[in-house]
Amino acid sequence: MFLRFFQNRFLLLIVIGMTVGIASEANHATAAEPKPAPDKTKEPIWHSHFGPWGNIEIHCTYLEAPDSLIAELPKPNSIPNWNFPGATVASLKQLFDKAALSSEVQARILDPKRMLTKNGVLSVFPPLSDLEAMTHEQRDVIYTELEKSQLNEFQRDPVIIIGGDLDDWLRESHLTNEQQQVIRKMTWHRGHALAFSDIRALLNHAQSDTEVFHICKTMTRTRTLIADLKIPESSDVKPLIKYWTGEGRSPDIEPILESTAERESISTIDITHLLPPMMRRRLFTYPTAERITRGRMPDCHWTSLNFFNSSPDDYYLDTRLASSHIIEHYAPVAAPYQFGDVLIIQDNTGQAIHSCVFIADDIVLTKNGENTLTPWILMWLDDVRDMYVRSSEWHVQGYREKITASTLTNNP
Repeated sequence: MFLRFFQNRFLLLIVIGMTVGIASEANHATAAEPKPAPDKTKEPIWHSHFGPWGNIEIHCTYLEAPDSLIAELPKPNSIPNWNFPGATVASLKQLFDKAALSSEVQARILDPKRMLTKNGVLSVFPPLSDLEAMTHEQRDVIYTELEKSQLNEFQRDPVIIIGGDLDDWLRESHLTNEQQQVIRKMTWHRGHALAFSDIRALLNHAQSDTEVFHICKTMTRTRTLIADLKIPESSDVKPLIKYWTGEGRSPDIEPILESTAERESISTIDITHLLPPMMRRRLFTYPTAERITRGRMPDCHWTSLNFFNSSPDDYYLDTRLASSHIIEHYAPVAAPYQFGDVLIIQDNTGQAIHSCVFIADDIVLTKNGENTLTPWILMWLDDVRDMYVRSSEWHVQGYREKITASTLTNNP
């Protein structure tokens, strides 16, 4: 995401390198109504498929990084640039022809005054007017090439509009109408995902420090699901207790389920309250500044492997040790998944690119990146896929912790 710009200057990065998994099937227990298309006149509400998790009502909201973090972050400059390692003017013309850029636009972009060659990298500085006038299709072609190089940080790690609903993503932002229109014109398709990479161009439309602040804050904007478990009056909660305690690994949620079922009407519990204590405290929050001083930030693997732990084991920040722990203490499982299963998402090459925790239905708990600007959130599994997988082929391999007496003791 856009956050990589900040990561490179503010935090340490890691490379995800776990190699696990085989293809698995969909997790639906029983068919239900598909997720409806959002109704622009009201807040969309979804209902889960029927399963051992019970009946879950789902809606969404948006989180942004705290003002205190945004204020401390270095802001990018407002000069758009594209970097092409090993490229020549001839190869760029071929790329621009493929993108159907007019000869006039190509001539302006490839003006020698707008190009720089250094250490084998050909950099161009496209005119702002031409950059903003590009079609989505033209941007798709050029940015797909740009994202291959880490030198193009905003194309390689763009802002992802989760779910692809740009209107919803912009609705409560503090951007001006002009700035919103710039974003609408300059999105592109990164695999299945709708992406935005042109923050440098967008900053040219800021008129004050306050507007720069709002632009940077909006670039951290991410959608999360809010899920509520509906418990009918006098229902038998034993199956729910079995499911939501993870076969006894998180027994402290039994009282809330039992007491809720005794109410004289249908009752609702935010499933945040059904998570193990450590994750219950972290969901919808951001890592604290204290974490920065330790040199590493929690990532997806740290989150997945610490899900049931009463206190976090930080050695999972070492991808090698995290992978070893999975192999030794988890067993591969296929769908249907259970609460707390670790899901490894693989691309079409079999490379493991992300891990998350299965909660219920198609809902997972995830931490998308090792930095202080990405919170712990709930997402649809397909939306997580869209963030990480470029092609139409993807696989999920589930892993379930082997339950032993010591497992139950360590996760009171």
